[in-house]
Amino acid sequence: MRQIWKSFRALYFASLMMLIGSGLLSTYLALRLAADHVDGLWVGALMAANYFGLVLGGKLGHRLIARVGHIRAYATCAGIVGAAVLGHGLVNWLPAWLVLRMIVGLGMMCQYMVIESWLNEQADAKQRGVVFSGYMIASYLGLVLGQLILVLHPALGLELLMLVALCFALCLVPVAMTRRIHPAPLRPAPMEPRFFIKRVPQSLSTVLGSGLIVGSFYGLAPLYASQQGLSTEQVGLFMGSCIFAGLLVQWPLGWLSDRFDRALLIRCFALFLAVMALPLALLPTVPLEVLFILGFLCSLMQFCLYPLAVAFSNDHVEGDRRVSLTAMLLVTYGVGASIGPLAAGVLMKLFGSQMLYAFFCFFALVLVWRIRPKAVTNLHQVDDAPLHHVAMPDSMSSSPLVAALDPRVDEQVVQDQMQVAPAEDAVPGEEPVAEVPTAQEAAVEELGETKPRE
Repeated sequence: MRQIWKSFRALYFASLMMLIGSGLLSTYLALRLAADHVDGLWVGALMAANYFGLVLGGKLGHRLIARVGHIRAYATCAGIVGAAVLGHGLVNWLPAWLVLRMIVGLGMMCQYMVIESWLNEQADAKQRGVVFSGYMIASYLGLVLGQLILVLHPALGLELLMLVALCFALCLVPVAMTRRIHPAPLRPAPMEPRFFIKRVPQSLSTVLGSGLIVGSFYGLAPLYASQQGLSTEQVGLFMGSCIFAGLLVQWPLGWLSDRFDRALLIRCFALFLAVMALPLALLPTVPLEVLFILGFLCSLMQFCLYPLAVAFSNDHVEGDRRVSLTAMLLVTYGVGASIGPLAAGVLMKLFGSQMLYAFFCFFALVLVWRIRPKAVTNLHQVDDAPLHHVAMPDSMSSSPLVAALDPRVDEQVVQDQMQVAPAEDAVPGEEPVAEVPTAQEAAVEELGETKPRE
């Protein structure tokens, strides 16, 4: 593990700084609008715009990387994201904030794609699981630390936006300073929506529900906590504890997932989520201690749904389609996360802040009704199912290329997916890009090192 940390610490640091900035920005914007008494609908719309940008970035990122390479694409997007963050402090017109928020999401998705493809390029097949876990820890830790900054600096001034921009500037340093030859450009995996809707309908329903719930949580939970009378420091602690619950639950969830029926687990966790969210949905105001305890327990349940759905779907899809499956799951999640904050924001505006957890409760019950273990036919179950559960990074901190790091995906499949982009993606008038050496070949040329390192 120490050797892996040494090899990948630069990329982990880049991920950490990105997620610190992203987590702080989401909560800051919600609290800033709450302080200005802006409707919760706008807060939800900002988060929806961010997820729309993430989905759009998943489509455009491949082309950008293919045209200018990994380092230039990453540097370009880091600069654009930093400028968009600072733009929130220069313009107070909310429609402009929607555009800026979408730009932030689009740029960050391209950054995720660069980091994940780079991690996969430099990770041996036997290391992929450990490298994957390190990436997940860096992602969750960054989100938690972003919330805790509000505890240390509760004033909602422009200096917080400067700090977010500073994080995106620092995340550029380890990638820009690398001496490595960047990985080959990537070809986007086909999503095949009709195939997956027919093959894994219950998994897609779970992912859509998870997107609706978790997307609403990131966008509107700070507003809910603020309307419950919490100070900025307390909102930061509340959000940090809830996100930390998502990290904490991953390992016991893996133990359960490998030993019990995954469809039944999804149904049980959705039911527990509905039960935990019910008091917060019914009570207009709750004591501080109750809010923290129930919020933490709800987060334990809600952050289980997406990883279970991914594991459940992988059990019923062949290895050569698992990269495409991950792209389909993340797009489905993004659609839910784009709709959820808008719908929950409308409910909060009309009926009060407790409607956020009523929204969670309703869609958790929909999943209880929709997920039926007895309806699973197992006609397409893979031979070695159930596959070993892999803790997944939060969906707002990963791209479709995260499948390349999943040890459940065969190494040859990864190599087939990560090919040079087809000729039609080339820029008109430019010469074709020469074939890029592998990381191993580049390492031999560099100071006598035998293994690629970052």
